[in-house]
Amino acid sequence: GFVYDSRNSLQMRGLVVLLISKAAGPSTAELSFQHNMVSGIYSSQRSLAEITELIHTAFLVHRGIVNIGELKSCDGPLKDMQFGNKMAVLSGDFLLANACTSLAQLQNTKVVELISSAIGDLVQGIYYENSKLSEENCLTDDIGISTWKEQVFLSHSALLAKSCQAALELAKHSAELQDTAFQYGKHMSMSHKLHSDLQPFVKESSNDTVVFSLNSAPAVLHQEFLGREAWIKQIRE
Repeated sequence: GFVYDSRNSLQMRGLVVLLISKAAGPSTAELSFQHNMVSGIYSSQRSLAEITELIHTAFLVHRGIVNIGELKSCDGPLKDMQFGNKMAVLSGDFLLANACTSLAQLQNTKVVELISSAIGDLVQGIYYENSKLSEENCLTDDIGISTWKEQVFLSHSALLAKSCQAALELAKHSAELQDTAFQYGKHMSMSHKLHSDLQPFVKESSNDTVVFSLNSAPAVLHQEFLGREAWIKQIRE
């Protein structure tokens, strides 16, 4: 209920970063800076939570760009769509620029490197997603669940996983604890994606608004269990 709420667009990522910062608390190396803490969270960690949300929102805005080549006359005037695309690009870029400025103000090169690599992962993941969308009516590649995990990590999990790790880096926690935070963020967002992928197969929630994909986790798992040939035969039937 906390992570997945279909009625509201919850700002889950920033909140998870704050909660994991509070759960970890101050490290022994940072005990002298405890006066900078409010409710068990450093101000730099609050800034990081805002940066995480900004980056996520920027990519949501960028995902709103439509492919002009695929538009039909019933979709509306072409000029409106072109203007909408320009606004989506500019708005997303503006949010990303603000996020990068705030990131630089944290003055921590390891954190800058982590979040920069997360932005790179997002770009790569979304590029892969978009290339698959253009083949919507075709049968997808023969991917196993391990490939599904790799692709979902890039497009959905990298930002939260690396932000959780960065939050503990800001508090100077050990590499071992940072890795635990990374794994937590990764599995939290991956389970969020699994839940979304499951929706078209759940009777109570089945409706026309849920996008069905042959690249979703249940379809990929079923293919692994059944075998590629039998899976294709079932789909064609």
